[in-house]
Amino acid sequence: MKRIILFCAAALIVLFLASAGCTGEKPVEQPTPVPTTPTEAPPPPPATTAMPTPTPTEPVVTLPPRQNVDLELTKDRVYSRIYLLYNGGGGELFTTKIEMRVTRSDGEVTDYVMSGGKTPKRGDQIEADGTRGSDRCEVWVTSAGIRYKVIDRSLIIGGAYEGN
Repeated sequence: MKRIILFCAAALIVLFLASAGCTGEKPVEQPTPVPTTPTEAPPPPPATTAMPTPTPTEPVVTLPPRQNVDLELTKDRVYSRIYLLYNGGGGELFTTKIEMRVTRSDGEVTDYVMSGGKTPKRGDQIEADGTRGSDRCEVWVTSAGIRYKVIDRSLIIGGAYEGN
């Protein structure tokens, strides 16, 4: 009796394999090569932060005395990183936005907004990639609804700027 059941089970397995098409080999089709034409890589996307483009002669101004804030702009000697540190000040109540544009010596221009565009808090900073050469940094502070250009400076390795 066991032999009959075993024989029937084997016959069913063979039947299933045959119906599934597993009993023969199909010839493998070779893919047809598709001619390709070289294409140029798309240009890199522009800076992620939209900032109005200032005129090259936009002057640096001093914030009104009651709106004054303390900013510290430095460039790291080892890694050429540029740091803008916000230390607050008497006008921090009026300050709603701090923006920085870095024009590197290799021509790359990148815009940054401190705190993701939200009101900055003491200790917030912007960190940017610099070069071993002279990089230009421009900083704007929006205070009491008015946008002031407060820093326009070229930084070299080890160069620093403190104040407005």
